[in-house]
Amino acid sequence: MNTPPRILVVGPAWAGDMVMAQSLFIALHSRFPGCAIDVLAPAWTLPLLERMPEVSGKISLPLGHGQFAFNARRRLGLELRQENYDWAIVLPNSWKSALIPFFARIPRRSGYVGEWRYGLLNDARRLDKIRLPRTVQRFVALGLEKNAPLPPVCPMPRLRVDAGNVAAVKERFGLTATKGPVLALCPGAEYGPAKRWPSAYFAEVARVKLAEGWQVWLFGSGKDVETANAIEAAAPGCANLAGRTGLAEAVDLLSLADAAISNDSGLMHVAAALDKPLLAVYGSSDPGFPPPLNDRARVVRLGLECSPCFKRECPFGHTRCLTDIRPVQVLDALKRLCAS
Repeated sequence: MNTPPRILVVGPAWAGDMVMAQSLFIALHSRFPGCAIDVLAPAWTLPLLERMPEVSGKISLPLGHGQFAFNARRRLGLELRQENYDWAIVLPNSWKSALIPFFARIPRRSGYVGEWRYGLLNDARRLDKIRLPRTVQRFVALGLEKNAPLPPVCPMPRLRVDAGNVAAVKERFGLTATKGPVLALCPGAEYGPAKRWPSAYFAEVARVKLAEGWQVWLFGSGKDVETANAIEAAAPGCANLAGRTGLAEAVDLLSLADAAISNDSGLMHVAAALDKPLLAVYGSSDPGFPPPLNDRARVVRLGLECSPCFKRECPFGHTRCLTDIRPVQVLDALKRLCAS
């Protein structure tokens, strides 16, 4: 391509995956300086794209999670023909995710074979999970030629925030008068309970840090309110933000944290992309597959014979991969992290 290409990226639906997709956007700009990258993604991920300077345009996918809606995808594809994209990169592996670039008649359409998408993709790649074990590697590899060396070099995601917006959000939630370093706790994990460290353990960590003069802020979506409420009840003095913030506000407030402790979740990846000292607690999942992309992040896990099992719920009913990680271990790890 002699001129910088116009690229449409069909983005993932999960917040954590969208954070990791920034590595692809950075790599594309390095390969094609001046390229224009538009990202088609669910509306709830757009606040993340707004904090990625590599993204030129954001296109909201007006469909619910998992919704097929063939006619709606066709209409959007027809509308996008006028954009004259040179290249489409389809990150999800589903058949339906490749429909819009096909109907938009984008000349080059790259993605992994997935659900037998021959025809919809004309640059279909076979995924080598041995050479590309990490999600971020798989994303970045789609921005290279098929014969490019693997695994690729993956730049770190780095979300940018606006200081004025951050100050306004802090004031909106009544956090301007509080003093002391901020510990962000992210006790949720939408995937399931086998990825959630016990709320009582989060509460014990919160009590210790509050006694040391730290502020403790609890983050999460509406689905995490019950968990966050239990932590707040057991550790009075926490600022409970779960269910109160949108994703944009959560990003801005997380940018103020001096350290974070999180389950393997979307907010874990957000904290990592904000370059925060981060402890990531892993249970049923594998930190080698979607690790926090941050040199200052540390993983806490036991590595039991039964993990990673990748299950939503523990098949043995005990979830020892999480319950055997005691709060004192996490507190010690946090102390070492903050001292490093």
